[in-house]
Amino acid sequence: MTLKMEKLIAVARGQIPADLRLTNARIVNVFTGEIEPVNVAIAGGYIAGIGDYRQAKETIDLKGKYLLPGLINGHVHIESSMLDVGQYARAVVPRGTTALVTDLHEIANVCGLEGIRYVLESARRLPLDIFLMAPSCVPATHMETAGAEIGVKEVRQLLRLKQCRGLGEVMNYPGVIFGDKTVLGKIDSAKGKVVDGHAPGLSGKDLNAYVSAGIQSDHESVALEEAREKLRRGMHIMIREGSSEKNLETLLPLVNNETYRRCLLVVDDRSCVDLLNDGDIDAVVRKAIRLGLNPVRAIQMASINTAEYFRLERLGAVAPGYFANLIVTSDLATFSVDMVFYHGRLVGKDRKPLFSLQKSGKQTLNDTVKMKPFRVEALRLKAKGNAVPVIEIVPGQIITKKCTMKVKIADGYIVPDIRRDILKLVVVERHKRTGNIGVGLVTGFSLKRGALASSIAHDSHNIVAVGTNDADIYTAVKEVERIQGGLVVVADGKVFASLPLPVAGLLSAEPLETVVKKLDRVEKAAADLGVKLVSPFSTLSFVALPVIPELRLTDLGMVDVREFKLIN
Repeated sequence: MTLKMEKLIAVARGQIPADLRLTNARIVNVFTGEIEPVNVAIAGGYIAGIGDYRQAKETIDLKGKYLLPGLINGHVHIESSMLDVGQYARAVVPRGTTALVTDLHEIANVCGLEGIRYVLESARRLPLDIFLMAPSCVPATHMETAGAEIGVKEVRQLLRLKQCRGLGEVMNYPGVIFGDKTVLGKIDSAKGKVVDGHAPGLSGKDLNAYVSAGIQSDHESVALEEAREKLRRGMHIMIREGSSEKNLETLLPLVNNETYRRCLLVVDDRSCVDLLNDGDIDAVVRKAIRLGLNPVRAIQMASINTAEYFRLERLGAVAPGYFANLIVTSDLATFSVDMVFYHGRLVGKDRKPLFSLQKSGKQTLNDTVKMKPFRVEALRLKAKGNAVPVIEIVPGQIITKKCTMKVKIADGYIVPDIRRDILKLVVVERHKRTGNIGVGLVTGFSLKRGALASSIAHDSHNIVAVGTNDADIYTAVKEVERIQGGLVVVADGKVFASLPLPVAGLLSAEPLETVVKKLDRVEKAAADLGVKLVSPFSTLSFVALPVIPELRLTDLGMVDVREFKLIN
């Protein structure tokens, strides 16, 4: 028995004073659904006991406020916030997120294991538990060029890490269904651990095949019956509400007294603007309550359910022996977070961080944009008929539709048709100087002039651009190269606004508030050029992801995701 355990037991029995005593609390008991009016004794970062404790080195009177477990975000890509790890913690911890689960496949697609080590090292001194899922799909498919590859050997290496809980979302669902040996080898490596899924639109025998491989969850359901079928087949359902993926309202009817223990609330991808202005997983809890879900149930789905699914010991509840990761709120209905404790230490109050960031001397991941020089003529799209496949954006979702549209042709080349909102879409390889450039068409951006470009392009993160003319697209792509990653808005050959993201071309090293201001500026500049989407750069980042139906564009060309092949 360790000295820490001996002390914890002694405090629990009332033999010695606690380090911290929280009095007049109303505990949200996630095991029983009850509200308990009691005191809480904390020692050594753990909850020692719940009841009538009277001795402590420090006492905080909660005056009848609710005390509940710190929230656990069970599926999130922190890279999508565009914040370096410390600034990400500044954004989410004061909002009540004290733990998260991530596979870091975004930064891994750029920098491989080095990128994963960078994030984990950066997080070591933060009041935030980061649990890793070994990325299963780096790259996501063979139909794009990534900066790195994580194979079975590397997956096994990651699975040995203490903070690794299992295998991250298996996006290559065709690889599972058709028995790809590499994909199945990664799943087999995680035997006995958690294996997350990613199965948009799968049903029937294909779904049976996918689940039979040992995959245990899904966060890609966009329709109620789709989620219900997956739940019936034994999957845990992650109900997602991110910046561009909004499924909560549609899927919430799935939750009832019989199903709620197998449902989790997650965000997947959330921008720094939403984190600052609306919150993290707390925003999802708040919206679920607003849509009619019982507040205690919403809290369970963002705490104990997540902890039990990922086997996170001593997390997710207010109970003896659990880590003292706690939230204080005066009103469960509005779910405004008043105080946040991490391991018994007050780290957030009134949505403001109470911790400082320490420089760790970690290696930076700069200078990752490496493009082969090209001329603007490389962006031309030769006409082979006047009816061609076009990517159709679905507002509020990351799925797209495949449609065939008649296009404008000039001098033998397809050109954008601004009046009909048919724009040029380009993906330029930026890792290995291959010179690969994918060119296609997209509808749904409503851009009237100029171009947008970004080095965030899930999951391989090549440079993706959309525009009304080749010259502005070229200028935007070259500006992303010049600033070594970021978001850019161009019109009439001039850069209107930009947000540099020099860390792997994905993250900013600047403070949260600065990044939000710059992102606001580029989104406003995009709106001034006609874009009507709420998060245009978030939408743009997903048009290159060839594992989400129906039609995508990579550096290798147009991808029919249903057929899982490149098309001419």
